[in-house]
Amino acid sequence: MAQQPQHPYKAVILVGGPSRGTRFRPLSLNCPKPLFPIAGQPLLYHHLAALAEVPGLKDVYIVGFFEDAVFAPFLDRVAVDLPSINVRYLREYQALGTAGGLFHFRDEILRGSPRKLFVLHSDICTGTPLHAMLTFHADREADARTQGKPAPLCTVLTARVSRETTQRYGCVVAGDAGEVLHYVEKPEFFISDLINGGVYLFDAAIFGVLEEIRNAKAAAATAAAAASFSASTDSLVPLATDAAELDGKLRLELDVLRGLAGTGKLFAYETNEFWTQMKTATSAVLVNSLVLQHNKRKRSASVVAETMRGPQIVGAVSIHRSAQIHPSAKIGPNVSIGPRAIIGPGVRVKEAIILDGVELKANACVLYSVVGWNSKVGTWSRIEGTPQDAGIAHKLMQNGQKTQAATVIGHEVSIADEVIIRNCLVLPHKDLKSSYHNDILM
Repeated sequence: MAQQPQHPYKAVILVGGPSRGTRFRPLSLNCPKPLFPIAGQPLLYHHLAALAEVPGLKDVYIVGFFEDAVFAPFLDRVAVDLPSINVRYLREYQALGTAGGLFHFRDEILRGSPRKLFVLHSDICTGTPLHAMLTFHADREADARTQGKPAPLCTVLTARVSRETTQRYGCVVAGDAGEVLHYVEKPEFFISDLINGGVYLFDAAIFGVLEEIRNAKAAAATAAAAASFSASTDSLVPLATDAAELDGKLRLELDVLRGLAGTGKLFAYETNEFWTQMKTATSAVLVNSLVLQHNKRKRSASVVAETMRGPQIVGAVSIHRSAQIHPSAKIGPNVSIGPRAIIGPGVRVKEAIILDGVELKANACVLYSVVGWNSKVGTWSRIEGTPQDAGIAHKLMQNGQKTQAATVIGHEVSIADEVIIRNCLVLPHKDLKSSYHNDILM
């Protein structure tokens, strides 16, 4: 009998690179999105904490094309906080696609002969039901053995979203026992309200599939180049080619999932926990709220106890131990307050992220907003966004243009007394002395 590996599972978290954070501005100007604080911890930390709870999982690889120095301090801290896992950063020499990084580092990932591999997109925020996915996948493997069918290669986390938003995601059509029959990335028309949740459990045999796909794409690119050259000698009209097929990148969604759908090797596990993505700066407010509520349900020590006295704490709230909060302030629900923040008398904060070194002066009000590092909000000033729904992102229109669903204040912004900033994006180092609504302040 073959000896089983001591650690049968590994994990990869895909973080992309700095060019992918443009929609997260102005926050990504000071902090890469994977390290942005959510519920008092970097976004990546929540994924790593969930992976650390999986028995038999020891090695986690963060794959992307940021500079190595970006993650070095974070990895030093993780080594102390989560000693049960080894976390390494593997830097791509260029953007290789969501599956290209996996294939490029396949020798490192497969060292020790792991049987299964979790792959997570870093901007996904969910309850991360990894144990449930393992059980589901094992059940599908048992069914395949019983029925004499090929073993499943992948279980993908899926979630239900509103019909109006399905065209933003990869849509899954699943049959009996969760078998994926059809997969379409960002379809033009409604196909299904079941979407790809960006968390995968692969069998180690997936690397053989990746090699087949890579070889097929390389052959197609060579043939297309030859055909294009031949056509160019006979015609002035160049031969049309599919750029996504010929750019040399490997994509989990377009190349792998689409190819596995309908083969009996791809299954969908539907989560009953919360699910959302942190794509834009304004979406951080909703993500923070959902993660705080999840932590409160788990009775996490990161969520402070509710109290009606000095200061008043309502709902799920995370407060760094170095923050100073006046006894007359009211905080919550769904608020995280970072290190060295100063919250003055009479301040009201609700559904917000208050980052490091922020000062909210007397009687300021912050609602549905992010206040950036070392920013100052004057007395009686009001910073507010619009309430967001986890089921459907709002598209607020004014004069035919989309407005912001939350207010996001960048790094070292100063806001004068008695000013109202509503539904705005404010870039760093601004000095605001008057009120603004539905604007981008550059």
